[in-house]
Amino acid sequence: MIASPIAAEKSVKTRAVAQHQNPPAAMLCKLASRFCAGEAARESVTTRVQFKAAPDLVWRTIRFFEEIPGKPPFFLRLLLPQPIRTEGDKMRTGSSVRCVYTRGELIKRITSVVPAKSLRFEVAGQRLGIEDCLVTLGGSYQITWRGGKTDVELTTHYRAYLRPRFFWRKVEALMIGQLHRRIFRGLDDAFYKERAAKSALVAVALPSQRGSRGGLACTASPSPSRR
Repeated sequence: MIASPIAAEKSVKTRAVAQHQNPPAAMLCKLASRFCAGEAARESVTTRVQFKAAPDLVWRTIRFFEEIPGKPPFFLRLLLPQPIRTEGDKMRTGSSVRCVYTRGELIKRITSVVPAKSLRFEVAGQRLGIEDCLVTLGGSYQITWRGGKTDVELTTHYRAYLRPRFFWRKVEALMIGQLHRRIFRGLDDAFYKERAAKSALVAVALPSQRGSRGGLACTASPSPSRR
């Protein structure tokens, strides 16, 4: 019997819906949870980098993971749905920021904002398809001026459900560490764009200096050294 074009189209749509509702992250999480589920454990992962820039300049480039443009690395795409955008003001204490993904969302509630020093938030809601394995509790950005450089410390707190912990803790640290590094690369890109824009404004505002002795001095800050 030959299937009709309408039936074939319905079949394709059904498969597409099934794939959309069962992304790799959700399927892997369900499989891991089925064999490795255990009591919840509270965990944290912290990543530190250093910028050769003033704290206020670094502060202006602070971004959430969901605000970094482009595709995340393969490992993150495998374990998480892809982030799309954020909705809300992350620089106002008490505000809620909705982080939209291709499948699901995170709701971050800003608990503390100290300009050029720290940003803290808690996760009020998570719907990413990985909740049987891991639930994000909150995080923070800590900025410290130290010896002419700015240290940025990014921490993620989460609740984990997979056992044995000595194995899964390493997997989780790898995933969250990659997420942190992607955020820092996004900060690095934003920082250089801001410096480039400022240099362009100076050049426009002071055109007479282009031909003056020594020319217009524009010094780009070096890339942050990873620890």
